[in-house]
Amino acid sequence: MKWQVLLLAVLAIFGGYLLISTAVGPFEPVGRLGFVKLANPDMFPGHPHSQLLAEYAKERGSKCALVVHFAGDSGYHSYMEGDVMIIEMALIDTNGTGAADPTNYDDSINLALYGPQEGRYKFKADNMEFNSWSEARQYILDLAARNGQQGPIPMVWHGTARSGNPIFIQGCGFPLYFYITWQEYGRFAAYYYIIKGMIVPYISLPYRNYELLHAPELQYYYTNHMLDYR
Repeated sequence: MKWQVLLLAVLAIFGGYLLISTAVGPFEPVGRLGFVKLANPDMFPGHPHSQLLAEYAKERGSKCALVVHFAGDSGYHSYMEGDVMIIEMALIDTNGTGAADPTNYDDSINLALYGPQEGRYKFKADNMEFNSWSEARQYILDLAARNGQQGPIPMVWHGTARSGNPIFIQGCGFPLYFYITWQEYGRFAAYYYIIKGMIVPYISLPYRNYELLHAPELQYYYTNHMLDYR
């Protein structure tokens, strides 16, 4: 299996690089937003990660930003962070487990090698479920258009890991980010965007040292309801 992972990395670097210049679509894949949860709810006006995502949008002249999750019990409501609309979207895996359950690594590898399975996934936003990506996609684009969006919407995966080492565990929203980039830009571009996106928080996340150094404590506080502020 190690040679397959290495092959994916090589293909991502070279194949993705060749394809990326021609990849045009409604979403701009930015990367991972954070490492661990700093508060609960963790996407909410004024939250550090929420403010950071709004900054990403402003840097790109965008009026909206999309953050993707692995579905839990949230309604994944859109909201305003200053003058930027934060759109939340979550993946519902009808064959898998919920956001709080352990990662199925065999399933993740199969997804990376063979791509998303048709009909397996549903999507959730603003407390509504969508049975297909085309429906969810259109909802996002319509919502963004009503907020005056022009051009691609910056997209991140939430990235917060409830447990384990957040350097290796890619956290909330990783499968949906991969799914969307695959659907919109194809296999090799998806590999490229994933590898590029993994690097982003080490460069752009101002709280990276704090989150990584205090990850075990923050994960304990979150899972024991000690970070709740609403």
